[in-house]
Formats: sequence, C-alpha cells, structure tokens
Amino acid sequence: MWNSIATQISQVTGKLFHATHQRPVGGGSINRAFAISDPDHRAYFVKLNDASCLAMFEAEALGLQQIAATQTIRVPLPICWGTTQGSAYIVLEWLDLGYGTHRAWAAMGQQLAAMHRVASPQGFGWERNNTIGLTPQINAWMSDWPAFFAEQRIGYQLQLAQQRGGHFPQAAQLLAAIPQILAGHQPLPSLVHGDLWSGNAVVTQLEEPVIVDPAVYFGDREVDLAMTELFGSFPNDFYRAYDQAFPLEPGYRQRKLLYNLYHILNHFNLFGGSYEHQANQMMATLLSGH
Repeated sequence: MWNSIATQISQVTGKLFHATHQRPVGGGSINRAFAISDPDHRAYFVKLNDASCLAMFEAEALGLQQIAATQTIRVPLPICWGTTQGSAYIVLEWLDLGYGTHRAWAAMGQQLAAMHRVASPQGFGWERNNTIGLTPQINAWMSDWPAFFAEQRIGYQLQLAQQRGGHFPQAAQLLAAIPQILAGHQPLPSLVHGDLWSGNAVVTQLEEPVIVDPAVYFGDREVDLAMTELFGSFPNDFYRAYDQAFPLEPGYRQRKLLYNLYHILNHFNLFGGSYEHQANQMMATLLSGH
C-alpha cells in the first residue's frame, strides 16, 4: 500500500518519493492517520479509511483547495488521493505544529474573519455534498438561509437520528420554529469551515494559524463561531480579534444554540449515548424562547 501511495506522490510532485518510514499519528476518531517520510526527510500526512470513503476525501481535498485559494488562512494543501488495496487515502502537506500564543490566536481570528468575507453569488450551499464526520452533509444551493438550515442541516440530521431510534418529541415543532428563530437575520453566504472545533484549529511552530478537516459550504459565518464554543471555547484573543475585524450581529447568542444543535444531533448519529438527551434539552430551550 505504501509503495502505491508513494508512487502517486512521486507522480504528482514530480520528485521521486520512497515511503521508508511510516508511523501512526493522532488524526481524530474517523480516520487512521500516519506520518510518512523518505530518507531525505520529506514528510506527508496520510489519512486512511475504507475504499467506500473516497468521495469523502475527494470533497475534503476540494474544500481545502477552495480555502487555500482565498489566501486568507492556511490549510494543509492536499497532494493526492485515491484508493489502494481496499483503502481510500488522502495525502496532505506535513505541517510541524507548535503551541498557540496570544499572537497566533489573534491572527487566527483575523484570518478566519477574512475567509468569512468570501461570499458566494449562488447563495447557501456548495458545489457538491460532503461529510460532517462520516455523516453525509447535503449542500444543494438555496437562496433562503432559514430554509436551508431547517431542511439540509437540522431536518436531515433529525431524519437520520429517528432512523437510528432516537426519540425527539419536539422535532416537528422546532423545525417549524426555525424561521422565527432566525427572523430578521440576513447573513452573507460566507465560506465556512463547517466543523470548527478546537481539534481542527492548530498553530505551526512558526505561530501560523491553520484550520484542518473542513466540511466546507457557503453559510452563515456564525456557524463557525458557534462551534468554536461548543466543546470548550477558543482563547479570548481569537474572539477579540475576530470581532474587531468582522463584528458579529445582534442576536448571535440566541442563534448559537440552534447552530450547535446540528453538531449535537450529528454526534448522536455518530456515537449515540447522551447526545440524545442533550439535543432534546437544546430543543426545549430554543422553543421556550419562541
């Protein structure tokens, strides 16, 4: 397998590469991740999954390329992707990671704000479906943000959750309330990362901010800010710099709960367990205010 991947790297880069060293590295709960290198100390980051996951890696590569093209915030550049010996793979640029300083987190906020100013004239959605974790993420273009979020985010996750056996007695009521929850809010269709929790925001040894593992689409930029607060917030330097560069609109705190419900429902679909109870609590809170 490694010889096949090394051959593909050689063809794409135009430089002969032999994967003489491979070692497992941290890469989340979805994929197996490896660092591979050659005798000249050139290194790449490789993610592996079942061959059926090739479309997931294709969409990830396209998303990384789209973010990189904005020249706003750094991402690991995709080198190549494909299948070999029953596995799908994606090869990414290797980045030497360090620890986030005050300056690095402030730069992260400024650069994410710049990325969020990149908007789509086609409205909300993306050119293809992708995944959020291993869950399909539907991105059909729509001009109406509340309808997009109700149908293609919360509604789709609820369908999957109910198929999984989840019990959400207020689901229909919540879906009907989304236009009221988002009433008066007219966001730009911003390029968003889509899965921006703390594990997907890193810093290089040169203090350069990097975002990884995107689930990109064009949506309300607040979905990214909301998720940064879901599993432990980013440092205050990040939020202060973001708000200076691109101030948030009134009502964000109320919308944040709705936007994060999407990820809690997805976690139920991926992992089950207590996420069902958490999702129902979030629905009750959202409905109590409307």
